[in-house]
Amino acid sequence: MGQLARQKISPRSPELERDFQRDPVLGYEPEGSFGYIRCLEHGAPNQLIRWHYHEEYELHLIVETTGKVFVGDYIGRFEPGHLVLTGPRLPHNWISSELPEEGVLVRDIALQFSDGPLRQASEYLPELREALSLLERARHGIEFMGLSEQAYERIMKIRQSSGLQRFSEFAALLSLLARHQDYRLLSNVQLQSFEDDASLRQISEVVDYITANYANQFALIDIAKRVGMSESRFSRYFRRATGNTFTDFVNRLRVNRACQLLMETDQYVSTICYNVGFNNIANFNRRFMELKGLTPSDFRKQGEARYG
Repeated sequence: MGQLARQKISPRSPELERDFQRDPVLGYEPEGSFGYIRCLEHGAPNQLIRWHYHEEYELHLIVETTGKVFVGDYIGRFEPGHLVLTGPRLPHNWISSELPEEGVLVRDIALQFSDGPLRQASEYLPELREALSLLERARHGIEFMGLSEQAYERIMKIRQSSGLQRFSEFAALLSLLARHQDYRLLSNVQLQSFEDDASLRQISEVVDYITANYANQFALIDIAKRVGMSESRFSRYFRRATGNTFTDFVNRLRVNRACQLLMETDQYVSTICYNVGFNNIANFNRRFMELKGLTPSDFRKQGEARYG
């Protein structure tokens, strides 16, 4: 068993939120009052504010306070109007930097929905397929800019309706999110579709291979040969599909994995450096700083704040 497999997993791992924990006292809609879409509203402090994940997608809107947001390996700032869609099993938390003594009555407004029913329905209702690319991007966390007021209005309409009208309002919200172009992914890289589907499938296979073998050393020429392309053609298609050069993609993947290890294990920074595929600590620190804006050690220190 390799050193990576023997890593010590600390209690810093995110908590899995289960359905029986969703108490209406905490802000969830009571059982039996909702169908496919479940709404949530809570203030701060609240037991729900913790480093956690769940099986559902969650659209999360902050309406009060400022502070730090943690989504996967992403650490950033939030303020009122902060709107994020997280995918299944993607850890997240929002920590307010300052709260009045009496707390805040409503800080978070959210809705949750599961993956399977929507995908299955899209097989029979082609109109729903518009949302599928949105769902794929959400697996890495999406922050939407300039959409908070419209999203708030839609969420309120969903909360106030039921039955088919509720689903109709939800579909309108999904369409709004899917068509909105001013957004950013908070963690990792998402493939972009283009005309040559065969080449896209090849690039997708390469991404899967790199993701599974990121700790190994491989050259661009070797990867290009795996899919029967020249270096130049492969580089062109890879950049078009991922938005990154091959080298940048590998570095991003390794740094993202390093972020996970920094947050969830007690491994030394130098150990993590080699476990994720970097050859020397100086290059690791440089690439980490370029992508995250702080050193691995500072990232680990800031990451501790996600527990509140």
